[in-house]
Amino acid sequence: MLTILLLLLSFLLTTTNTFSADALDVINSTHVITDGETLISSGGTFELGFFRPGNSKNRYVGVWFKNITAFTVVWVANRNNPLTNSSGASLIVTQPGILALVNGSNSIIWSSNTSRVARNPFAKLLDSGNLVVKEGIDNGDDDYLWQSFDYPTDTILPGMKFGVNFVTGHENYVSSWKSSDDPATGDYTYRLDPAGYPQGVLRRGSVKVFNTGPWNGLRYSGMPGLKTSPVFAFDFVFDAAEVYYRYTIPDKSLISRLIVNQSGFVQRWTWIERSRIWALYKNLPMECDSYKQCGVYGICNAQNIPICGCLEKFVPRNPVEWVATDWSSGCERRVALDCGTDGFVEYSGIKLPDTEFSWFNSSMNLDECKEFCRKNCSCVAYTNLDIRNGGSGCLAWFGDLVDIKELYDEGQDIYIRMASSELDSGRKGHKIFIVILASSLGAILLCMSFGLWIYMRKKYYVKVKTRGRNDEGDGKDLELPLFDLSTISKATHNFSLDNKLGEGGFGPVYKGTLGGGQEIAVKRLSKASLQGIQEFKNEVIFIAKLQHRNLVKILGCCIEGEETMLVYEYMPNKSLDFILFDHLKSKLLDWPKRFQIICGIARGLVYLHQDSRLRIIHRDLKAGNILLDMEMNPKISDFGLARSFGVNEIVANTSRVVGTYGYMSPEYAFHGLFSVKSDVYSFGVIVLEILSGKRIKGYSSMDHQNLLGHAWVLYKEGKSLELVDDNIVESSYVFEMLRIFHVGLLCVQYNPEDRPNMSSVVFMLENETELAQPKQPGFFVHRDVLPSDTSSSSAYASSANEITNTMPQGR
Repeated sequence: MLTILLLLLSFLLTTTNTFSADALDVINSTHVITDGETLISSGGTFELGFFRPGNSKNRYVGVWFKNITAFTVVWVANRNNPLTNSSGASLIVTQPGILALVNGSNSIIWSSNTSRVARNPFAKLLDSGNLVVKEGIDNGDDDYLWQSFDYPTDTILPGMKFGVNFVTGHENYVSSWKSSDDPATGDYTYRLDPAGYPQGVLRRGSVKVFNTGPWNGLRYSGMPGLKTSPVFAFDFVFDAAEVYYRYTIPDKSLISRLIVNQSGFVQRWTWIERSRIWALYKNLPMECDSYKQCGVYGICNAQNIPICGCLEKFVPRNPVEWVATDWSSGCERRVALDCGTDGFVEYSGIKLPDTEFSWFNSSMNLDECKEFCRKNCSCVAYTNLDIRNGGSGCLAWFGDLVDIKELYDEGQDIYIRMASSELDSGRKGHKIFIVILASSLGAILLCMSFGLWIYMRKKYYVKVKTRGRNDEGDGKDLELPLFDLSTISKATHNFSLDNKLGEGGFGPVYKGTLGGGQEIAVKRLSKASLQGIQEFKNEVIFIAKLQHRNLVKILGCCIEGEETMLVYEYMPNKSLDFILFDHLKSKLLDWPKRFQIICGIARGLVYLHQDSRLRIIHRDLKAGNILLDMEMNPKISDFGLARSFGVNEIVANTSRVVGTYGYMSPEYAFHGLFSVKSDVYSFGVIVLEILSGKRIKGYSSMDHQNLLGHAWVLYKEGKSLELVDDNIVESSYVFEMLRIFHVGLLCVQYNPEDRPNMSSVVFMLENETELAQPKQPGFFVHRDVLPSDTSSSSAYASSANEITNTMPQGR
């Protein structure tokens, strides 16, 4: 090391002249890069030079995308040692083969290492984004003295290895920036952890936040969406020399990157040239991904209430804490193990548990794996190591199982050790003829049942198609139970006015009670409704295919004669606006309940935007479309104006701008452009309404600002607490209220690119992470363009209003 430093200092003292590099992508021992000069890769994809991040006054050397309008840095050399003055600073290559950044005083700010001494070294920026140091003539091989791909910052680029070299001990991992203004090593690291069987692990400091589950031959167990396709190809190599994960993109026109951001999310972003924005392709962790969320032997399902449960044949270790939604103690077997007689129970459709304390063998089959585990009393579970081609290899766990998640179709099987009394065993001693007779009768009954099902199914569809209205596509593929008109009429007392809950663009909404006592809400399409038919289709298409505890549940429909109706679960507390904006009823909503409502709405939107089978933009999110159940849990309702998006579709436009005044984002109201960020804006408005207890529409303050403008002025003046509803101001919650106020302002920023996505919002709500500074909200000085509310905003009732001459026509 001393020899290298002496050679480097000798170079600095003897070099008197510097020149621009002859080749734009190469520097050598006599050609250096100074501030204002850059290297450009041969294909023009990447550029290297000096830059200043965000509002920082410091200078750094880094690599960024060359032809992307959104300045995006993918690697930083001196991330932990910035230049406070770049005058005279330069990036040089010395004869030993070291790349170094020196300041105007010839002090070393940052330097690389080298695998050997080189006589004629040079540095080159490759079109992959890899900055490499080589010796001699560039012959195109991979014999590098040093490469930046071995020292990533927060970004994993295509072709970069992510893992550990067991021979050298070197590890390639990424760590977050401290902030958007500071690329120094932040709180979060994302590594391929080789302990036990390798898995991707996200940590905050030394604490596990999320893990991917083990590689199963096709993908990480906990990442079902990770599949090789014409767009992405994935490699996982694990041998005696190294273990690494790597992705490549066969289509060179596609630009994508994988990062860990300062909020603790592992994200894949893809560049959309048409819109000139980065589109979020994947965001982890999602709901149910938090490490140990349900404790040992607990299983998480985001669609359940509560989300945590015990595996079958397990019970909570601490029932009192479990009922109080403290799942940290986890679960235990209801029957204790007895090593000599234990067996194994199969559990299917899950993300495999944490493999830190596991053992594996790639040559065993599943039967051999079972026998190995059976003979070892410390072995608690086993499964196939590789699920390809029917399964192979053995993966066995030692110690309690943790971090299990229900994944349905793309989950895996695992065999967990259980007491013999818990094993399913067939009854013995039956005579053969009894078995045959029972089988025959069973087959006959099965055939009869199947025939009856086919008949009823046919009748079901005929009923939908023949009794539906004569409208294009009406009655097709309605995967919903049908209610007879007589049943609905009886349940609503013949649509009595006393049962009427409200009315919107779709038509009136009634409360009803079925014969068994179940309460329902019935949306009845008005014969005079112009928008009702299309809204009815939207409701059926979307709600029937969506299931989440924060979305209203549809029970069925009624299409008979001229009647078209939708039947929902009834929400006894009606809608959020019904309670929030009533002087007396609002006192029922203390701060914990309001915070619960905010978080529930956010989780529902995450599901709509990225976790559901359809990517849905609601387009009419407002307090009147948030229903509240008996425990004040929020349910997003009214999907009449919703729009589904394709995987790569980011922004859409429309010439018919519909929605509710005050909740619409500026880009949608003025230009007809809508995206997931439109819903984020609406969510931010609701957050500020919940905090203040004031409506966005019709609100007026002393300075004649609307609610957003008033909130912004208070924030800028350091008086944010003045916005909070007097009914909920309590000293013990002040910090949390101010934080939620801040998140609300981030969501209503004028520029949609500045608004966070809903996954980030959920993380900000549930964690005390650093928050960015909000920029000016939309409409904060435009109170005059928001007309008074002309529609009722009742529970279950849509109040969509088409914009006419009050605001500019959308494109």
